[in-house]
Amino acid sequence: MTTAFYPGSFDPMTNGHLDVLVQTLNLADKLVVGIGVHPGKAPMFSFEERADLIRAALSQTLPARAGDISVVSFAGLAVDAVRANGATILIRGLRDGTDLDYEMQLAGMNHQLAPDIQTVFLPAGTASRPITATLVRQIAQMGGDVSAFVPAAVLAALKARFSS
Repeated sequence: MTTAFYPGSFDPMTNGHLDVLVQTLNLADKLVVGIGVHPGKAPMFSFEERADLIRAALSQTLPARAGDISVVSFAGLAVDAVRANGATILIRGLRDGTDLDYEMQLAGMNHQLAPDIQTVFLPAGTASRPITATLVRQIAQMGGDVSAFVPAAVLAALKARFSS
């Protein structure tokens, strides 16, 4: 059984994240989504809220695979979290060449730290490439329409967060 680990902040989850998660489930039997928790950063959504939004989006998109997905928090090195969760594949999403340059360096370092873990790059779909969680947060905070960039559950949470 193949288990993949996809780390990120997912604050908020975007359609780009969802695209990579769906692709991952085409490659792996199990998927662990690792939400990185950084003590120095104040996220817009709590870990629990992000985990719930990820589960809701994946359950709506791939209901038959809902049982193959788990969401965990982690601090520290991604390769340590991959191992701790029984995964052998580290998933990294790519939007463009800039991502590729950075991710290649990261993959090289991760390989030195954990040669038993395989990094797999998955390209975001054409419609998802310009989407970043940072831009989604900024647009939502300013009252803009982010419905084309996020799953329905995330859109509802953003509207609730910024409606007051």
